[in-house]
Amino acid sequence: MNAKLQWLRNNMSSLDLQGLILTNPDNIRYLTNLEAEGIFLLTRKENIFITDGRYIEQVHRTLTLFDEIIVYDAHDVAKDDYENFFLFCENVGFEEYDISYAKYKEYIRKFKIHNFVETDHMIEKQRMIKDEEEVGNIQKACEITDNCFSYLLSYIKPGMTEKEIANEIEEYYRQRADGLSFETIVASGENTSQPHAVPTNRKIQTKDIITIDMGCKVNGYCSDMTRTIFVGEVPEEVKPVYDLVLKNQLQTQKQYKDGANTRLLTKMVENDFKLHGYSLIHGLGHGVGMQIHEEPYVSYHSDTQLRENMIVTNEPGIYILGKFGVRIEDTVQITKFGCINLTKSEKNYIII
Repeated sequence: MNAKLQWLRNNMSSLDLQGLILTNPDNIRYLTNLEAEGIFLLTRKENIFITDGRYIEQVHRTLTLFDEIIVYDAHDVAKDDYENFFLFCENVGFEEYDISYAKYKEYIRKFKIHNFVETDHMIEKQRMIKDEEEVGNIQKACEITDNCFSYLLSYIKPGMTEKEIANEIEEYYRQRADGLSFETIVASGENTSQPHAVPTNRKIQTKDIITIDMGCKVNGYCSDMTRTIFVGEVPEEVKPVYDLVLKNQLQTQKQYKDGANTRLLTKMVENDFKLHGYSLIHGLGHGVGMQIHEEPYVSYHSDTQLRENMIVTNEPGIYILGKFGVRIEDTVQITKFGCINLTKSEKNYIII
């Protein structure tokens, strides 16, 4: 049995769970490498994946004997089979954040479950610590993102629209990665004051400020990087804001390490922004892995300690309504005594 499944079974035992139903596709892929639609059952003695017949061949190509997973075509599973999967299981766990109330009731009825138990993000918490293979996939995604940004610095010209630049980024990723890790953000001029701006037909102008937030996926793992760049020159009104964001981004980079508290890290940046009359209106960072936003979250509302081999972002930003915004973001790997920037693009004034 693979190490991740063995860990999960050990954890189930400590929680007095005799069975488990997994429905979250990312959690299933994390444990099994399977990308097919389906549900994953851990019974007293067996690991069972129930999928649509269209995916059976794909599933069998992925799994090995070492995985010890039995595969069923859902159309071939009889009513009695469902009722017997968790026979003699007093407690069966489920992912309460991933199923509807209707599905909750259906599973209790279909599987004849005696006691359905919430698992409180059990697997997501394990996913916060990346193994060597996971780190390697994220490193590769970050390398492609850095290379894409380097290409953009020679590609972007006045007269292009935000949508054209976003489309070029997406095409670059399609050719070199598994696609996007999230919808690309390209914002220019006054649009940069929107943290989650959607690319528009606004044309890039001389003396513009441009914020680009982009990322790709490699083998299911994400990258995430934001840079704020300038066309022709850096406007005088933007310089002090950019300098303040960069100062805090670099200071946070020094503070990110095993044992650092996410709330205190965020408060440190918030306090410095407030001293200069600004606010940190979003979190300082978030976990990156199979999802672009996952635990741990680095924000005032989170009280978590960073741990070695967590992958998180470092992304302070300041936004002045209707005028401009500045955000600088890196994906970083937490180590015992600091952090490693996995995105390495220039952060001082970038002028094209």
